[in-house]
Amino acid sequence: MLATAVRYVRDSDAAEDIVQDALLRLWQMHPRLNLPIGPIAMVLTRNLAIDYLRRQHPHEPVELLPLTDESIDEAGQERIRHVLAIVSALPTLQQTIIRLRHIEGMEFRDIALLTGSSEAAVRQALSRARREVLKRYNNEERRSKKAHQ
Repeated sequence: MLATAVRYVRDSDAAEDIVQDALLRLWQMHPRLNLPIGPIAMVLTRNLAIDYLRRQHPHEPVELLPLTDESIDEAGQERIRHVLAIVSALPTLQQTIIRLRHIEGMEFRDIALLTGSSEAAVRQALSRARREVLKRYNNEERRSKKAHQ
């Protein structure tokens, strides 16, 4: 159990806390458990580790982040706000993956651990999200140009 927790959180102290929590929960469930308990112990440890990782990466809404790069002109800042609004309209998983990858700078492996998905699934979801953002952005740009003509 400890090895599983360390593999996820990469912090031995946090992993020990996670294993203690898992053991406590197993003890509380022991009258209802059937042998062998190894598989449920591993799943419980993994889920607690993922919960720990989620708590370690809180995020604030992207729309509230300041645009601090002075090299970006007003039109560029407006485009950024526009893209962020499109991202906010995506399904929750796609929003999360885009934010974790492009704003938090997380690696695919870490995003997969956090979301409980495989790396391949994360890459595919990110690709779909990017295509959807591009499609919506281009559609809105075309509508805006038509409205100004």
